[in-house]
Amino acid sequence: MSSATIGTRLYTWLRGEEAGRDSAENIYYREKGGGNVHGDSLRKERRWVIYKGEAEGSHVPPLWNAWLHHTIQDVPSAEDERRRPWQKAHKPNMTGTAEAYRPPGHTLEGGQRDKGTGDYQAWRPE
Repeated sequence: MSSATIGTRLYTWLRGEEAGRDSAENIYYREKGGGNVHGDSLRKERRWVIYKGEAEGSHVPPLWNAWLHHTIQDVPSAEDERRRPWQKAHKPNMTGTAEAYRPPGHTLEGGQRDKGTGDYQAWRPE
């Protein structure tokens, strides 16, 4: 089930046309009629996403984020989304989950920090 509100669903039904889908099954829309596709007006084309699941901006892959924010004009294709060997897979923000990063010494990682190495001097006001 998607996370869109009734207002977003209604607006999408009346004024939206599907532009594409990403690998996470989020659906991207643009305004019917194209808005300002070719830059002949000051008004930009409206673009939005209906998320598959929780509405969280970090669930949008980088290329689709660039399209939503008018950094690129063309809708990303499956070929564009293909990962290069040096790229890591897109991962949403994990803060607040069990998979969140916790540095050594974090309360949930044992709570024992390494002792200071003495490689600094505390500041003292004169």
